Amino acid sequence: MEWGSESAAVRRHRVGGERRDGPAAAPPPEREAGAQEPLVDGCGGGGGGGRTRKRSLGGSSGARRDAGTGLSEARAALGLALYLLALRTLVQLSLQQLVLRGAAGHHGEFDALQARDYLEHITSIGPRTTGSPENEILTVHYLLEQIKLIEVQSNRLHKISVDVQRPTGSFSIDFLGGFTSYYDNITNVVVKLEPRDGAQHAVLANCHFDSVANSPGASDDAVSCSVMLEVLRVLSTSSEALHHAVIFLFNGAEENVLQASHGFITQHPWASLIRAFINLEAAGVGGKELVFQTGPENPWLVQAYVSAAKHPFASVVAQEVFQSGIIPSDTDFRIYRDFGNIPGIDLAFIENGYIYHTKYDTADRILTDSIQRAGDNILAVLKHLATSDMLAAASKYRHGNMVFFDVLGLFVIAYPSRIGSIINYMVVMGVILYLGKKLLQPKHKTGNYKKDFLCGLGITLISWFTSLVTVLIIAVFISLIGQSLSWYNHFYVSVCLYGTATVAKIIFIHTLAKRFYYMNVSDQYLGEVFFDISLFVHCCFLVTLTYQGLCSAFISAVWVAFPLLTKLCVHKDFKQHGAQGKFIAFYLLGMFIPYLYALYLIWAVFEMFTPILGRSGSEIPPDVVLASILAGCTMILSSYFINFIYLAKSTKKTMLTLTLVCAITFLLVCSGTFFPYSSNPANPKPKRVFLQHVTRTFHDLEGNAVKRDSGIWINGFDYTGMSHITPHIPEINDSIRAHCEENAPLCGFPWYLPVHFLIRKNWYLPAPEVSPRNPAHFRLISKEQTPWDSIKLTFEATGPSHMSFYVRAHKGSTLSQWSLGNGTPVTSKGGDYFVFYSHGLQASAWQFWIEVQVSEEHPEGMVTVAIAAHYLSGEDKRSPQLDALKERFPDWTFPSAWVCTYDLFVF
Repeated sequence: MEWGSESAAVRRHRVGGERRDGPAAAPPPEREAGAQEPLVDGCGGGGGGGRTRKRSLGGSSGARRDAGTGLSEARAALGLALYLLALRTLVQLSLQQLVLRGAAGHHGEFDALQARDYLEHITSIGPRTTGSPENEILTVHYLLEQIKLIEVQSNRLHKISVDVQRPTGSFSIDFLGGFTSYYDNITNVVVKLEPRDGAQHAVLANCHFDSVANSPGASDDAVSCSVMLEVLRVLSTSSEALHHAVIFLFNGAEENVLQASHGFITQHPWASLIRAFINLEAAGVGGKELVFQTGPENPWLVQAYVSAAKHPFASVVAQEVFQSGIIPSDTDFRIYRDFGNIPGIDLAFIENGYIYHTKYDTADRILTDSIQRAGDNILAVLKHLATSDMLAAASKYRHGNMVFFDVLGLFVIAYPSRIGSIINYMVVMGVILYLGKKLLQPKHKTGNYKKDFLCGLGITLISWFTSLVTVLIIAVFISLIGQSLSWYNHFYVSVCLYGTATVAKIIFIHTLAKRFYYMNVSDQYLGEVFFDISLFVHCCFLVTLTYQGLCSAFISAVWVAFPLLTKLCVHKDFKQHGAQGKFIAFYLLGMFIPYLYALYLIWAVFEMFTPILGRSGSEIPPDVVLASILAGCTMILSSYFINFIYLAKSTKKTMLTLTLVCAITFLLVCSGTFFPYSSNPANPKPKRVFLQHVTRTFHDLEGNAVKRDSGIWINGFDYTGMSHITPHIPEINDSIRAHCEENAPLCGFPWYLPVHFLIRKNWYLPAPEVSPRNPAHFRLISKEQTPWDSIKLTFEATGPSHMSFYVRAHKGSTLSQWSLGNGTPVTSKGGDYFVFYSHGLQASAWQFWIEVQVSEEHPEGMVTVAIAAHYLSGEDKRSPQLDALKERFPDWTFPSAWVCTYDLFVF
């Protein structure tokens, strides 16, 4: 059979032409028939790229669109939905399988029950903030006691040395916009396990036993310290000799923005032995521990994990996402990398981040299988490294990065990034050959394939762009009417709202193109064109990511290679029989690997980002972020199914169903049906609120107190502010919104960390003054002129274990030097300077100086400085007003409360 090839002009201006599902069309006007191009064979030339437009003369049966070959809409939609659901079920099953069932606790094996016993003892101490007796005395005493028992049981082949380090130091870091940290007399418990005759090289295992205020810190990070204790016990009782030492660092000040690890790696004598490290962290509670950072470079470390880990779970995608700074978090990995120049592996639990850093982070929420899994992996990797010849000469193997990813937790695929680039470009060459054969063939063989390809590409991009705009409009509207985070406690709401809107808009745009632009064009031809377009788009992503040097480009390679191979395998059957059952079955089977892995990654994305959006501050609309992520994931998943829109007989019912689901969900969300938070004991999803009962004193240039007030400063850590709290506590409303003191650094409030740019909505409820039994004292010791015409101000401060120091240089003045960090002042976001200070027990007075370069004198002085004292533990932490207010908060909130003072001075 031959097919006619109409001109584009005729197509666009056809007014009463044949309809897709209607009867045979009426004969076209004479001029249309005369405008047709030469006929070509629809099955010939260029691998099926030939023009396949129907000839529509005389109302012949050829006017029907591939009669008998069109896909049933209901079957296609249901089949694709069931296909994705089946893949999602496989992903879920792989995630729930934490460990392979078998006997545990045998000699030489990790015993999760013993580790759980350690965990329960540590968490029973309660919150363990740096500087508190719970952290500095009780936890340290328990760790030393258990280490002593382990030492008694150890094999004579090994030697155990224990040291309690209490370092003092300072450093600057660009985390949270940049600030400087100073620590004094904090605590590290360090254990060295080595061969009886000693070792010259060591591998480090790191955890932290401190916790944030008001949280028992079971997952972050008591469980990791419990795992390390058990790993120490197993290794020390083993009859297998180690070649190198294993150093276990139980650090007591990680939550103070990585202070204890800095004190160890820059000051401890054993630090010089370390050639590699493993850092155990948490961003969630239980589940699988993810390897989300490695290196820098040193691919041999990844190979060590691949070779040794019993239950691998690793992704270079997570590494590149985390190191991009998108996730507002950091770990001790950064300290060892930047200050110790040591390569390592960073692992973290990532499931159920809703209760991370809350009172709900308790030992009973961590499954024993999760502990067993982490212990098996850490024990195996440490043993592998401690007996490896590569550890001694680690610097020799520092070359390039690694592409690594696990396959459903069964095994890890890893190869050098340079090999990955070669593979990626080979895949690109395959696509070039495949598409080039079609695009470069003479027009008389391919018809208007090139034009239809370019137009189809434009339609595809338009469908993606308009779908993104659509969901963003919905997200912005929902944010404006105060219904943000409706999906926080019901994730399916976001899928029903933003996911369905994205799919419906994509289908709508392509349906319009099918009916009004590609009229009377073979369904098979269009299906092939739009498959080629999707292949081309993913190939462009592959080229871009590879050119940027990103190891994550392997995902695009998977999304190009497997669909291309699938197309080549099913092409002949598709040309002969159309979109029949056999074609669909083989097509979906060929897409199995890319779609399964995509859903595996998408799970990890939402597992990480959804809880984070509930603590990402008041400035970033979470619905806009989630809608964008969902739209992007939907576009990826729909890409190789767009051709089904053209192969299907109709899309009306599918669009109607999706639109109806989206509309109903939208109305329910707007009406406030879905409450964002939950106090369900089995699965709490609390709203985080910080309450600081503060007394503020502002001094002028002469040292006189010009303003003094007191109140409870309230910060909600998500976008909804206090809108859900006000019905329960009516006085917390917009009438007490905190007023920014424009002349004071960071608006004149006692920020614990420099997150002022993330949280601009806060409230200040008047309350009586606080009077801590251990008040903070701050004074100027000296003011002197330097030989280089600057002013040196030396200060002294004493107070509780946590204090924040803020500096703002006045107009005409700049901070040129100070005694903190590396000597160069580091500004925080917004231009002010922020110093985070903490100390352990029995710390001396904190003395430091700043040097101010003054270009012109001002009557208002050179600088404004302020110091905030945070009482995070002990009796000073509480006040009657704070306790009373905290009790009024509903049970679906987590109010973290403490007392603080704030004093501002001008010099």
